[in-house]
Formats: sequence, structure tokens, C-alpha cells
Amino acid sequence: MPQPTWIFDLDNTLHHASRHAFPVIDSAMTAWLQSELQLQPSAANQLRQDYWRRYGATLLGLIRHHPHLNPHHFLATCHPLPQLLSQVHPMPQLKSTLARLTGDKIVFTNGPIAYAQAMLAALNIERYFIGIAAIDTLNLTPKPIPKAYHQMLRQFKRQARNCIMVEDSIDNLITAKKLGMQTVWLRHGSKNHPAADRCITQLKQL
Repeated sequence: MPQPTWIFDLDNTLHHASRHAFPVIDSAMTAWLQSELQLQPSAANQLRQDYWRRYGATLLGLIRHHPHLNPHHFLATCHPLPQLLSQVHPMPQLKSTLARLTGDKIVFTNGPIAYAQAMLAALNIERYFIGIAAIDTLNLTPKPIPKAYHQMLRQFKRQARNCIMVEDSIDNLITAKKLGMQTVWLRHGSKNHPAADRCITQLKQL
């Protein structure tokens, strides 16, 4: 068997995005929607959450319902790098965990490529990864849509059966499992799921 290829999610997998990054991104998305669609703040925030719940990504709701808006402008504006990088919260023992895992490693994220590159640099872990598959390198197709996984595998010339995907989102792992990947769920609590081959509560348990 060849060495596995590790497919890592970025936010809340390699770093604690909920502590700083997600609040910044959510606030920026709400402000962008408010400006572009001439909405009140509460209505813009409600729309952001509604699209996220209905489509798995606010961006997909924008593409479907507001085709006149520029999705790339949305991604860039809603990931303000200076503000996002003002606080970075790596997972405990992040570098040592990545260093001891044999096999190539790829980041697979619903964030844009510029944000992923900046975050890996801020975490000082770029050297552990052979590349990044981001939403704007995958034709604006987010996880858990299967097309995004197929594009990522083609981009890096990998076979799903040789990949191990590490994620905090079980929805994203369901697709990975259906495609034949091994799956690791970085979860909160003790709940199991048939799509997770292994469950961990801290990344250093890999």
C-alpha cells in the first residue's frame, strides 16, 4: 500500500477558528451583504445564516439568488487578512503532529486560497503541505458537494482510497466516506457517526 495522503480541513481543524477568525468573517459577510443589497444589519445577518443553513455556504446562496454580485469580491472582502491574522490560535502540538505523520498533506478548505495561504504562513506550517484546494481553486464549489472532492483529487492526482480526511464537520466527512476515503472526525463530545472511521477530540491524537 502506498503512503496515505492526508487531507486536512483548515478552520477548526488546524486552528481554533471559532475563537477569532469565524467571528471576523461572519461580521465581514454581514457588512458586505448589508452594503451590496442595501439591507439593515439584522436582515443581512439573517440572510447570511439562512444561506449557510440552506446551501452549506453563504456563497452558494449569493450565486443562486444574486447572480449580479461578484463572488470573488465577496470572498476577498469577507476574509480581511490583517484583521484575521491579528490573532491566530493553533491546535495544541500542531507542528509536532504534522511532522510525525508520514505521507503527503493537503489543505482542503471552503475558504479562499489567499486566506488559506496566509493562515498556514501565520501558523508556520506551510512546509508540511504540498498544496491547497480552496473554494476559489475549485470553481466556487464548496464541501460537502462531491464535485469539489473530485476536483481536489484530480488537482493533486490522488485516489480517494489512498486518502485520509481529517475534519471537524461530519457533513464533509460523509461525502469523503462515500468516495472511499478513510475519515477522522475531530469532534466535540462523545457522539459517533458511521461516516467517521475514527473519532478524536484533539488533533494531537492523530
